[in-house]
Amino acid sequence: MGFEGSQNQPVTLAITGASGAPYALRLLQCLVAEQRTVYVMVSQAAQVVFATESAHKLPASPEKLQTYLTQTFGADEGQIQVFGREQWFAPVASGSGRKGPMIVCPCSTGTLSAIATGASNNLIERAADVAIKEKRSLILVLRETPFSPIHLENMLKLANMGVTIMPASPGFYHNPLSIEDLVDFMVARMLNHLGIEQTLLPLWGEKIDC
Repeated sequence: MGFEGSQNQPVTLAITGASGAPYALRLLQCLVAEQRTVYVMVSQAAQVVFATESAHKLPASPEKLQTYLTQTFGADEGQIQVFGREQWFAPVASGSGRKGPMIVCPCSTGTLSAIATGASNNLIERAADVAIKEKRSLILVLRETPFSPIHLENMLKLANMGVTIMPASPGFYHNPLSIEDLVDFMVARMLNHLGIEQTLLPLWGEKIDC
C-alpha cells in the first residue's frame, strides 16, 4: 500500500527553472510535515537552478530523485512521488487521476507561456492543462522582474481562467530578520491558498511577534 496522508487529495508540486529554489524546498518540507502526499515534477532547468542556489544537486532520474527527496525531508515511503517529463501515465496527466491542487513553484515565464497556450509538451505543462480543464486549483509562483507585456498578457489570460497568479513578492510587515523569514512569508501564502494549515505566518489581524 502507498502512503495515505491525513488528507485524501495529493498536492502536485512542479518546480521549473526560475530563480527560487529555497521556496520550493521549504514548501516541500512543509507539505511533508503536514502529512500530504506530494506529486513532484522537476524540469531540467530547475536542476541547474538548484545546483546554483542551494546545496542540493538533484538526481536526473525520477527514481533516484524520489529516493533523495524522501530521505532529505524524512518523508514516509511513497509520500513523495516523482514523475519524469514524459511519464504520460502519471496520475497528473489525466483528468481521470486523483483530484488535488497544483502549484508551480517557482514558475518560469517560459512555463507560464506554455501553460497559457496549452502547449502540453511535457508532463508539467500537461498537468497544468489538466488542472485548468478540470477546474482544479492551480497556483503559479512567478519569479521574474520586471514583467514584460507578454508576461502580463499571459498572466491575465490565465487569471481570467481561474488560475492564481502569485509572484514571489514577500512582504515586510512581519519584520523579517533573515532570508528564511522572507521565504517563510511566501510559503505561508502558498499554504494558505492550498487550504493547508500553517504556522509560519500569523493571519492578518492576529498577533505578530515583533
